[in-house]
Amino acid sequence: MPDVSGLTFSGARLLDGRVVDVTVSGGLITAVTPAGELPAVGEHVELDGHLLIPGLWDRHTHFAQWAQSSRRVQLGDAESAADAAGVLAAHAEAHPDGAVVGVGFRDALWPDRPHFSLLDDALSPGGVSDDADPERKVIAISADLHTVWLNSAALRAHGFYEHPSGVLREQDAFAVIDALGDVSVDTVDRWAHEAAEAAAARGVVGIVDFDMDFAPDAWRRRFAAGFDELRVEAAFYPQDREQAFALDLPSGTPLEESGLLVLGPLKVITDGSLNTRTAYCDAPYPGRSGDDRFGLLTVPPNELAPLLALSARRGIHAAVHAIGDHAVAYALDCFGATGARGTIEHAQLLRPEDLPRFAELGVTASVQPEHAMDDRDVADRYWRGRTGRAFPLRSLLDAGAQLAFGSDAPVAPLDPWLAIASAVFRTRGGRTAWHGEQRLTLQQAVQASVRSSIAVGQPADLVVLGADPRAADVAELRSQPVVATMVAGRFSYDAIR
Repeated sequence: MPDVSGLTFSGARLLDGRVVDVTVSGGLITAVTPAGELPAVGEHVELDGHLLIPGLWDRHTHFAQWAQSSRRVQLGDAESAADAAGVLAAHAEAHPDGAVVGVGFRDALWPDRPHFSLLDDALSPGGVSDDADPERKVIAISADLHTVWLNSAALRAHGFYEHPSGVLREQDAFAVIDALGDVSVDTVDRWAHEAAEAAAARGVVGIVDFDMDFAPDAWRRRFAAGFDELRVEAAFYPQDREQAFALDLPSGTPLEESGLLVLGPLKVITDGSLNTRTAYCDAPYPGRSGDDRFGLLTVPPNELAPLLALSARRGIHAAVHAIGDHAVAYALDCFGATGARGTIEHAQLLRPEDLPRFAELGVTASVQPEHAMDDRDVADRYWRGRTGRAFPLRSLLDAGAQLAFGSDAPVAPLDPWLAIASAVFRTRGGRTAWHGEQRLTLQQAVQASVRSSIAVGQPADLVVLGADPRAADVAELRSQPVVATMVAGRFSYDAIR
């Protein structure tokens, strides 16, 4: 991005209806005045009434996974295990070399169950053929990243011998995803650069990255190579805490010269997901009678509380993944007991009595509104009778909670307008609104998507819109046009000048 030493946006319309001139210099907003009151400073960009909003953030991404996902076999439309296996088989036939990696399947509503034998057959339809490679791996990653489905060769390659189904969940799944290594670091970094450019074109100025590799090192490498399209908060996981603590830095501290990259929070995953039926809930999942009938508690309170306390002493925020109502409740207990600061990631199913605790404890609800649209049918089946408190965005806001929107990309696309539209309309694709009482206003949804404001002294992170979202229907809001994005006073996307 070329450096901009001084620039004035003239005739900018704000969401509150004001028409102003906005001057930026040195990466900050230096003046906001009524339109035409003062001469323009530096370069003059006439907005002629275009809406100007603060830069948008995605507060929950797995960026390297997102950068790679579009280049893998897409399974999002598969309606059964057999259907998904057929898609993988077609890809294997068209691409005879290398591992076959699919992404995006959602099996919670499938009529059949995934099994390694289906994927074995994908490489040799009708039975083992003479020219089939018995060591060619087939791996399918679920949309929520909490399940992987492997063929026999992939099971062996990852050390899972004599596995009964080939379907791995939670920690085993994460280990496989982390170990894939099917592309080089240089290639992933190039794809990350391309993904960042695409995000900038949708008005994104910053992300919080929860990739499972040690994200601070990955991002320092990218910034050293010239990456500058986004602000990045690079998180880390408990297994890397000693490496992160060795930096001896609190959350928010810059990790390189530009100041765009900072140390993010400690991420702790305490339960599973809805689609994998491992989110830890008060009530059992229908049809389940085993030890996992309530879901899975992967980090119990006696482990979570010490982690949060240790992080708090070091000035490091915590990002606690908790989806089920039981997991959210105990995560809030641990925040309260330790005085830690941070977020609960997802917070998809909540006890009513836990709603006000977010504000009381100063814990942000980091939520992904597009997941409500992805999961509404699954929730109606597996959280039947409880969906009035599922994805309760309005209830959280009314209880005083601070909301922070994200995508969880690649679980949902890295596009903040999808989250905004889902929060405002609670529907997509022509369906009736799902629990429309939980809708937010456009202003509230945008506020949950930004981390700055248009005021003197604020970062010059700005977005120029190509249409007025206040008049948009759901389809129009999901595809909201963006004509310019500015990060720290420099254009990361520019279709206006």
